[in-house]
Amino acid sequence: MNEIGLSINTRYDISDEELISIAKHADDVGYHSFWAAESWGRDAFTVLTVVGCNTQNIRLATGIVNIFSRTPALIAQTIASLDILSNGRAILGLGSSGQVVVEGWHGVPFDSPLGRTREYIEIIRKALSGAPVNHDGKFYKMERFRMLAPPMQERLPIYIASLGPKNLELTGEVADGWLPVWLNMERIADLKERLAVGAAKSGRNVSDVTVAPYLMCYTSDSPEDLAHGADLLRAHIAYYIGGMGTFYFENFSRAGFCAEAKAVRDAWGSKNRDQAANAVSDRILESVTVLGDPQQCRDQMAKFRQAGIDMPVATFPHGTEIATIHRTIDALAPQAGD
Repeated sequence: MNEIGLSINTRYDISDEELISIAKHADDVGYHSFWAAESWGRDAFTVLTVVGCNTQNIRLATGIVNIFSRTPALIAQTIASLDILSNGRAILGLGSSGQVVVEGWHGVPFDSPLGRTREYIEIIRKALSGAPVNHDGKFYKMERFRMLAPPMQERLPIYIASLGPKNLELTGEVADGWLPVWLNMERIADLKERLAVGAAKSGRNVSDVTVAPYLMCYTSDSPEDLAHGADLLRAHIAYYIGGMGTFYFENFSRAGFCAEAKAVRDAWGSKNRDQAANAVSDRILESVTVLGDPQQCRDQMAKFRQAGIDMPVATFPHGTEIATIHRTIDALAPQAGD
């Protein structure tokens, strides 16, 4: 299996024409799925509708929408509508996001993300099946809800973006796929053991859960451009560690980068963005990103697959030029690796 997904930053720095061109390119060369993230910019479902209306085969995935800003009933209706529009190509990627987004932007309390995720998915599964939803839970109480327009897929895939040990077990227990970010190649086997614990609770094997990490990629034949790409990657990682709350700082610390993560956070807290980026070591880049000429990038991606991932989702650091995105799409396309 040589499946690969693609995710593009759609916050503000890409036009509709460029977005459609990138999606069509990925569709033409055999990419499995197009993943749309959501934070402060454009919403994921509108972006995926545009992509769906301009492609034929590539699957349309939310990567991710958070579990706080919409009710589970609304999510079920929206993803089912996307599945109908796209003739059965939708994938639902969910996550708790973090306090910065949930409270700072959506203005709702960031509480009990683990329990809420479990209940959220339970309701969505039932709704998507077409069965009546009568739910008396801790977070939601629903009566006589039933979808009149169910999805085309008999079982629409649900992925969870999880980081912590308990959330990993929940992912293994209830999800079709795992969507981590900044996944250290050296820790994949250990983290899959946590997935396996959860999978066993629902009578499944860990192989039933697709491991689909976001991998930041940058491809070029020019040494100068690769140095620029490394700078973009360092800045992007520093933003996550220093500027996105505690989740990613803790994630990098658990991954064996405690000293680097602390240096990044300290510099970021002092508003020294350049120093924060410089604190992202070569070791971090080598462990969590794909950087090099086309063949080097294919070889690095193969190492991630050998370490235990099923479907990488290629994405790009802020500031990546459109030409580099297209070049990387070609370099990592399934045909290129066969």
